[in-house]
Amino acid sequence: MKRIVDASARVQAERLKKLFKELVDIYSPSGKEEEILEFAYEHLKAQGVNVSKQEVDENRCNLIVLPEKTDEVDLCFVGHLDTVTAYDLEDFGFSEENNTAYGLGCTDMKAGCAAMMEAFTVLAERKEPSPAVGLALVVGEEEDSDGAKTLMREYSFPWAVVGEPTNLVPCLGHFGYLEVLLRTRGKRAHSSMPELGQNAIENMLKLLLKVTEYTTTLPHGLVYSIRQLWGPPGEFVVPDTCEAWLDLHLPPDSRIDVLKTELEHLVEEAGASIKSLDAYIRFEETYSGYRISEERTLVRKLKKVYELMSLPWEPRDFRSHSDGNVLWASGVDPIILGPGRLEEAHTPDESMSYSQLVQAAQLYLSLALAI
Repeated sequence: MKRIVDASARVQAERLKKLFKELVDIYSPSGKEEEILEFAYEHLKAQGVNVSKQEVDENRCNLIVLPEKTDEVDLCFVGHLDTVTAYDLEDFGFSEENNTAYGLGCTDMKAGCAAMMEAFTVLAERKEPSPAVGLALVVGEEEDSDGAKTLMREYSFPWAVVGEPTNLVPCLGHFGYLEVLLRTRGKRAHSSMPELGQNAIENMLKLLLKVTEYTTTLPHGLVYSIRQLWGPPGEFVVPDTCEAWLDLHLPPDSRIDVLKTELEHLVEEAGASIKSLDAYIRFEETYSGYRISEERTLVRKLKKVYELMSLPWEPRDFRSHSDGNVLWASGVDPIILGPGRLEEAHTPDESMSYSQLVQAAQLYLSLALAI
């Protein structure tokens, strides 16, 4: 652990801030990450970092950094370069005020990516052998995690640090995730004569009310969100179909199979109790939650880094979906740890203090040197 406080192994704050600004200024929604991938690739190469490309599809790739002279990695730092779509294409880029940066992706998670890139730049500058750590900058996290899935098909490592926004609180637990599709059907009619039809949207609202009531009876901690409600466009008719997409985030020790069973029964019972309800349920993405013991060797090393940096050690659970779920399903133990606040992610209010950005980079560097 002595090397953690080595003055030669320090991040360069101004270099990091410049990199962060350039990343935020590049628009990179899921599926359209080509420009930011090329920028990040050239930046790492220019800093002497041994970076390669892993093809995800014909236009997109993951960026992979492995230690010199070996492909064996004990810990991989993982960040995603994509963002959600911009709220305003005329005003999504970088701005700053009072030592705080603003812009799409500041929180989720270009700050985490910039901090990891800076940490690996410092590692490349050192004259000593590289620790057994790797870096994976992936694509597609905000959609279907195709970058993380591709990563796990070709690479293997026991531990990961995923730079999602946790306000630098180490998350050793991770919520599970269940994506649910509900569909109701009705009978089409002219909208001036609704009594001749059966409105599928009205049926859906009745069904969603029952689902909402059911979720309030579950153990504390479940997060339930109606993400999308869709009916056929216009046409001055009573709609005969409606779809709803639900996001369910479950505490780490939840039984997802039990939840699926109870939701299926709920839809069946609703069909019997609501007149003319023709309902269908399908489960799309399903990921189990997990919790990692504080007694694990790498966790104890991370705790020591926190002590040396005078950071509070208060582990929590990460309550969103992330690439951490994908890594866990592939046999990796992921710790979720990054700068920024989760509550600002996917909002117009994303921001990042420079002090926490630099602190994150130093934290990643110190953990890498502790391996």
